[in-house]
Amino acid sequence: MATLEERINKDLAAAMKAKDEVALRGIRAIKSAILLAKTDGSGQAIDEAREVQILQKLIKSRQDSYEIYVNNNRPDLAQKEAEEIEIIKRYLPAMLEGEALESAVREIIAEVGATSPKDMGRVMGAATKKLAGKAEPRLISEAVKKLLGA
Repeated sequence: MATLEERINKDLAAAMKAKDEVALRGIRAIKSAILLAKTDGSGQAIDEAREVQILQKLIKSRQDSYEIYVNNNRPDLAQKEAEEIEIIKRYLPAMLEGEALESAVREIIAEVGATSPKDMGRVMGAATKKLAGKAEPRLISEAVKKLLGA
């Protein structure tokens, strides 16, 4: 499987040929973030978990900007942020939701040995670690509350 950086470089070339300005903006943002992560001086290799973290950070910053633009009645700028979010989301792995997420949380509850809402902290700690980049923290929290009967 190709790394995120390899996919970005290939898609960047395709977007340039197609003169797709929206894709170019989003892909260039990802490429820039990867470059920053590689040269941040930490010496950390960029593994799949770090790639997901980078992408989620890019999406979060764009969602924040989108909300600001909407609140300040700037639909033109809000539209650009929304378009970039959609481009960046293409590179994230499929997120767990619904029954698949509940199943994963059930396994974690069994591993931790949780039996009541009092164990929520332990379950959330294990779940956020194990499901990082695979599910939204808000959905993980909702599933844990539901399954522990909180």
